[in-house]
Amino acid sequence: MAEVKVKPEVPDPLEIENRIIELCHQFPHGITDQVIQNDMPHMEPQQRAMAINRLLSVGQLDLLRSNTGLLYRIKESQNAGKMKGSDNQEKLVYQIIEDAANKGIWSRDIRYKSNLPLTEINKILKNLESKKLIKAVKSVAASKKKVYMLYNLQPDRSVTGGAWYSDQDFESEFVEVLNQQCCKFLQTKAEAAHDSKQNPMIQRNSSFASSHEVWKYICELGISKVELSMEDIETILNTLIYDGKVEMTIIAAKEGTVGSVDGHMKLYRAVNPIIQPTGLIRTPCGLCPVFDDCHEGGEISPSNCIYMTEWLEF
Repeated sequence: MAEVKVKPEVPDPLEIENRIIELCHQFPHGITDQVIQNDMPHMEPQQRAMAINRLLSVGQLDLLRSNTGLLYRIKESQNAGKMKGSDNQEKLVYQIIEDAANKGIWSRDIRYKSNLPLTEINKILKNLESKKLIKAVKSVAASKKKVYMLYNLQPDRSVTGGAWYSDQDFESEFVEVLNQQCCKFLQTKAEAAHDSKQNPMIQRNSSFASSHEVWKYICELGISKVELSMEDIETILNTLIYDGKVEMTIIAAKEGTVGSVDGHMKLYRAVNPIIQPTGLIRTPCGLCPVFDDCHEGGEISPSNCIYMTEWLEF
């Protein structure tokens, strides 16, 4: 008796798509064609390709590249509508930029991750910018280069330089004013503690101020056009420590105390230097971090040092 071969039932296209979505939920980092094939071995490659392409076209899946090949990952609902109608290459570039978060990514790195031609990437970037899905931000790390990130993200401090930069220019005058005001606040507190005529230990303890107190004082002065954080103020206080004008101590603090972090609080107080710095230390050479690389005729030399020129003119 001849063997009767039963042709496997062809699944409905909608069932295939739903199963692919289920697999993506099971493997949130992404699935390959092999995963889909192993799960539905009787499905024809053409059916699989049609189902995947439809899910990509309606914005339910993301197309990613990895060392092992293409990956399909479930698309977040908030972004599915944004990329509706976009082709797969545009979705791939958008996903790469989204993964870079608020630190952004250079077009060169987008090209490396997507394996797309530079001309095609530039065209996609312009299109995404026109849709206000992404934006280009100038980085302080490289003045002639731009990084791309999602349109609604606030750039990271490493990109903008934080409060100390404006249009990629370091605001040295602003930093100097903050230095002076922070030092003045701590000096006033130290003088008030000294005038209290209490015992030396109490005077010393009373002369300390937390970074939160200094931050509050600076905010109330209204000298900053940008919003400063406690981290910004601590950066300024650190420069005063390096200058020998301020000292810091760390104490244990109750959880929830204003200005405390992980059960610790930083306290600062103004101090008078034991000895005045020597003349050499006051010159740019005395504090230059590349002093050992400086020599006449080299890339760094006294003759082309802008800091030495400014110091001599002063």
